[in-house]
Amino acid sequence: MNSARIVLFVAFTGCMIWLWLPYFTQPTTTQSTDAEILAKPDYTAKALKQTAYDKQGNLSHQVTATKMELYQQLGFTHFEKPIFTLYNNDQTWQINANEASLYENQQLILEGDVVATNMTENAMIEKIHADNIHVDINLLTMSSEQPVIITGPNLKVIGKGLQADLNTEVIELINHTRTIYYDQ
Repeated sequence: MNSARIVLFVAFTGCMIWLWLPYFTQPTTTQSTDAEILAKPDYTAKALKQTAYDKQGNLSHQVTATKMELYQQLGFTHFEKPIFTLYNNDQTWQINANEASLYENQQLILEGDVVATNMTENAMIEKIHADNIHVDINLLTMSSEQPVIITGPNLKVIGKGLQADLNTEVIELINHTRTIYYDQ
Protein backbone atom coordinates (compact mmCIF):
# COMPACT_ATOMS: atom_id res chain seq x y z
CA MET A 1 0.00 0.00 0.00
CA ASN A 2 1.47 3.33 -0.91
CA SER A 3 1.48 6.41 1.31
CA ALA A 4 -1.19 8.25 -0.71
CA ARG A 5 -3.68 5.45 -0.11
CA ILE A 6 -2.90 5.38 3.61
CA VAL A 7 -3.40 9.16 3.92
CA LEU A 8 -6.66 8.92 1.93
CA PHE A 9 -7.87 6.01 4.10
CA VAL A 10 -7.07 7.88 7.34
CA ALA A 11 -8.77 11.06 6.04
CA PHE A 12 -11.87 9.08 4.97
CA THR A 13 -12.05 7.26 8.34
CA GLY A 14 -11.62 10.57 10.21
CA CYS A 15 -14.44 12.19 8.23
CA MET A 16 -16.76 9.24 8.90
CA ILE A 17 -16.02 9.32 12.62
CA TRP A 18 -16.55 13.09 12.70
CA LEU A 19 -19.90 12.78 10.90
CA TRP A 20 -21.27 9.77 12.81
CA LEU A 21 -19.90 10.51 16.31
CA PRO A 22 -22.82 12.77 17.34
CA TYR A 23 -25.26 10.04 16.36
CA PHE A 24 -23.58 7.45 18.59
CA THR A 25 -22.94 9.76 21.57
CA GLN A 26 -26.45 11.22 21.90
CA PRO A 27 -28.35 9.94 24.95
CA THR A 28 -31.32 7.79 24.09
CA THR A 29 -34.36 9.89 24.94
CA THR A 30 -37.86 8.75 24.18
CA GLN A 31 -40.48 11.19 23.10
CA SER A 32 -43.44 11.04 25.45
CA THR A 33 -46.70 10.85 23.59
CA ASP A 34 -49.87 12.66 24.56
CA ALA A 35 -51.37 9.34 25.68
CA GLU A 36 -48.56 8.81 28.16
CA ILE A 37 -48.91 12.34 29.51
CA LEU A 38 -52.68 12.00 29.89
CA ALA A 39 -52.34 8.67 31.68
CA LYS A 40 -50.56 10.23 34.65
CA PRO A 41 -52.84 11.39 37.49
CA ASP A 42 -52.96 15.06 38.38
CA TYR A 43 -53.44 14.23 42.04
CA THR A 44 -53.08 11.09 44.17
CA ALA A 45 -54.34 10.52 47.70
CA LYS A 46 -53.96 7.55 50.03
CA ALA A 47 -56.36 6.66 52.84
CA LEU A 48 -58.93 9.08 51.42
CA LYS A 49 -61.94 10.23 53.45
CA GLN A 50 -64.23 12.73 51.74
CA THR A 51 -67.72 14.14 52.41
CA ALA A 52 -69.86 15.82 49.75
CA TYR A 53 -72.97 17.98 50.11
CA ASP A 54 -75.71 18.82 47.60
CA LYS A 55 -76.69 22.36 46.54
CA GLN A 56 -79.13 22.67 49.45
CA GLY A 57 -76.37 21.85 51.96
CA ASN A 58 -77.65 18.35 52.75
CA LEU A 59 -75.24 15.45 53.12
CA SER A 60 -75.06 13.82 49.67
CA HIS A 61 -72.41 11.12 49.96
CA GLN A 62 -69.21 10.10 51.68
CA VAL A 63 -66.33 8.13 50.24
CA THR A 64 -63.36 6.38 51.76
CA ALA A 65 -60.71 4.60 49.69
CA THR A 66 -57.26 3.16 50.11
CA LYS A 67 -56.11 5.17 47.07
CA MET A 68 -57.60 7.86 44.85
CA GLU A 69 -56.21 9.20 41.57
CA LEU A 70 -57.66 12.31 39.90
CA TYR A 71 -57.35 12.56 36.11
CA GLN A 72 -58.63 16.08 35.56
CA GLN A 73 -58.05 16.31 31.78
CA LEU A 74 -59.83 12.99 31.26
CA GLY A 75 -62.69 14.02 33.57
CA PHE A 76 -62.73 11.19 36.10
CA THR A 77 -61.39 10.01 39.43
CA HIS A 78 -60.28 6.42 40.05
CA PHE A 79 -60.59 4.76 43.48
CA GLU A 80 -59.07 1.57 44.88
CA LYS A 81 -61.08 -0.31 47.55
CA PRO A 82 -63.72 2.43 47.79
CA ILE A 83 -66.66 2.59 50.16
CA PHE A 84 -69.35 5.03 49.01
CA THR A 85 -72.16 5.96 51.38
CA LEU A 86 -75.18 7.51 49.64
CA TYR A 87 -77.58 9.48 51.81
CA ASN A 88 -81.26 9.91 51.12
CA ASN A 89 -83.95 11.26 53.42
CA ASP A 90 -85.23 7.81 54.36
CA GLN A 91 -82.51 5.39 53.28
CA THR A 92 -78.76 5.18 53.42
CA TRP A 93 -76.84 2.81 51.17
CA GLN A 94 -73.21 1.85 51.57
CA ILE A 95 -71.55 0.46 48.43
CA ASN A 96 -68.07 -1.06 48.42
CA ALA A 97 -66.03 -2.56 45.58
CA ASN A 98 -62.51 -3.40 44.48
CA GLU A 99 -62.31 -0.27 42.34
CA ALA A 100 -64.48 2.56 41.07
CA SER A 101 -64.46 5.49 38.66
CA LEU A 102 -66.35 8.70 39.38
CA TYR A 103 -66.99 10.97 36.41
CA GLU A 104 -67.59 14.72 36.47
CA ASN A 105 -71.32 14.25 35.77
CA GLN A 106 -71.62 12.32 39.09
CA GLN A 107 -71.77 8.94 37.35
CA LEU A 108 -70.10 6.29 39.47
CA ILE A 109 -69.04 2.89 38.11
CA LEU A 110 -68.06 0.32 40.73
CA GLU A 111 -66.34 -2.90 39.66
CA GLY A 112 -65.18 -6.11 41.27
CA ASP A 113 -67.11 -7.78 44.12
CA VAL A 114 -69.58 -4.92 44.51
CA VAL A 115 -71.75 -5.08 47.62
CA ALA A 116 -74.48 -2.50 48.22
CA THR A 117 -75.69 -2.60 51.81
CA ASN A 118 -78.96 -0.99 52.92
CA MET A 119 -78.14 0.72 56.22
CA THR A 120 -81.84 1.18 57.08
CA GLU A 121 -82.93 -1.08 59.93
CA ASN A 122 -85.61 -3.73 59.29
CA ALA A 123 -85.42 -3.28 55.54
CA MET A 124 -86.77 -6.00 53.30
CA ILE A 125 -83.61 -5.86 51.18
CA GLU A 126 -80.34 -5.83 53.08
CA LYS A 127 -77.65 -6.39 50.41
CA ILE A 128 -77.14 -6.43 46.67
CA HIS A 129 -74.17 -8.35 45.29
CA ALA A 130 -72.93 -7.84 41.71
CA ASP A 131 -69.72 -7.76 39.70
CA ASN A 132 -70.35 -4.14 38.72
CA ILE A 133 -72.91 -1.46 39.47
CA HIS A 134 -73.49 1.92 37.86
CA VAL A 135 -74.71 4.66 40.24
CA ASP A 136 -76.07 8.08 39.35
CA ILE A 137 -75.33 10.09 42.49
CA ASN A 138 -77.55 13.04 41.50
CA LEU A 139 -80.61 10.91 40.74
CA LEU A 140 -79.84 8.27 43.40
CA THR A 141 -80.28 5.34 41.02
CA MET A 142 -78.34 2.08 40.68
CA SER A 143 -78.20 -0.21 37.67
CA SER A 144 -76.35 -3.28 36.50
CA GLU A 145 -76.52 -5.58 33.51
CA GLN A 146 -74.57 -8.35 35.24
CA PRO A 147 -75.87 -11.20 37.43
CA VAL A 148 -77.02 -9.92 40.82
CA ILE A 149 -77.95 -11.50 44.14
CA ILE A 150 -80.33 -9.62 46.42
CA THR A 151 -80.56 -10.77 50.02
CA GLY A 152 -82.85 -9.85 52.87
CA PRO A 153 -83.58 -11.25 56.31
CA ASN A 154 -85.91 -13.92 54.89
CA LEU A 155 -85.13 -14.13 51.19
CA LYS A 156 -82.54 -14.47 48.48
CA VAL A 157 -83.30 -13.34 44.91
CA ILE A 158 -81.04 -14.23 42.00
CA GLY A 159 -81.25 -12.60 38.60
CA LYS A 160 -79.50 -10.69 35.87
CA GLY A 161 -79.78 -6.95 35.48
CA LEU A 162 -80.91 -4.44 38.07
CA GLN A 163 -82.69 -1.08 38.12
CA ALA A 164 -82.98 0.59 41.51
CA ASP A 165 -84.37 3.99 42.44
CA LEU A 166 -83.26 4.87 45.95
CA ASN A 167 -85.68 7.83 46.12
CA THR A 168 -88.79 5.70 45.61
CA GLU A 169 -87.19 2.62 47.21
CA VAL A 170 -88.05 0.49 44.17
CA ILE A 171 -85.63 -2.25 43.13
CA GLU A 172 -86.38 -4.18 39.96
CA LEU A 173 -84.64 -7.22 38.48
CA ILE A 174 -84.50 -7.20 34.70
CA ASN A 175 -84.27 -10.97 34.33
CA HIS A 176 -85.42 -12.87 37.43
CA THR A 177 -83.89 -16.33 37.82
CA ARG A 178 -84.73 -17.65 41.26
CA THR A 179 -86.14 -16.63 44.65
CA ILE A 180 -85.54 -18.51 47.89
CA TYR A 181 -87.67 -17.76 50.97
CA TYR A 182 -86.32 -18.79 54.34
CA ASP A 183 -88.44 -19.95 57.28
CA GLN A 184 -89.40 -17.16 59.58
